[in-house]
Amino acid sequence: MRRVGIATDSQSGILPVEAEKLGIKVLPMPFYFGEECYYEEVSITREEFFQRLTAGETVSTSQPSPENVTELWRECLQEYESLVYIPMSSGLSGSCHTAMMLAGEEEFAGRVFVADIGRIATPLHRSILDAMELAEEGYSAEQIKEILEADKENMTIYIAVETLEYLKKGGRITATTAALGTLLNIKPVLRLGVGMLDTYKKCRGMKKAKAEMLETMKQELETRFRTAVEQNELYLMAASSADEETTKAWVEEIKAYFPGMEVMCDNLTMGVSCHTGEGALGIGCSCRPKR
Repeated sequence: MRRVGIATDSQSGILPVEAEKLGIKVLPMPFYFGEECYYEEVSITREEFFQRLTAGETVSTSQPSPENVTELWRECLQEYESLVYIPMSSGLSGSCHTAMMLAGEEEFAGRVFVADIGRIATPLHRSILDAMELAEEGYSAEQIKEILEADKENMTIYIAVETLEYLKKGGRITATTAALGTLLNIKPVLRLGVGMLDTYKKCRGMKKAKAEMLETMKQELETRFRTAVEQNELYLMAASSADEETTKAWVEEIKAYFPGMEVMCDNLTMGVSCHTGEGALGIGCSCRPKR
């Protein structure tokens, strides 16, 4: 039996093929079109998801059932002595708090450690890779949880939204604001910190929104993340709910703005895309956790 296993949920953007390659477990997160439940890349494809979303169908996210969580853990504990479970941010969903409660049950106490690191999408994906590195270096499950939680503030991500429709549906803006913003071609730039999603700036057009994100990220790397950059311990990231061609062009734009830096890019998960809609583009960074 191996020592430490790593598991997460599908809000990390880690698809089944990559999960199998990495040797980790990923819990599919449910969402609903009307009354019917779906799981990302399990019971619905990305193409089908956006077709139904843009057709105006009502979509909502949900927590996994406790039974699904514990079933995944039991499967992992047949293979590993202990498990680090790293779900999406507790600030964005109650699923993390539920998992923490379940981990206190006698069956899992001392064997399952739930890390609340306040992340989702590509930053969460990056943290899973960090956790795997820590496990390979010999850290225990409890130590990995503590290291990741201590480092959770060392990240940021900015997302430019193509449409205001889903911010309106989510109650973040009023119908009047959405109508006026659409008329004026307003593209909000959202900032995702630890468990919080806020409007950072409003730009006229996606071109200006992308330029704003690139310049803001440059300023962040020169100030807040300067030491991590100098020590080569910063990961640059991109995210997208746009089509493949637009996504590729966005990544190339980031690389040109930050020459010599690698860019890790993921599709925004369906759970996130429920709130951003199609066409959103993001840029972010995360630091290598301090040992």
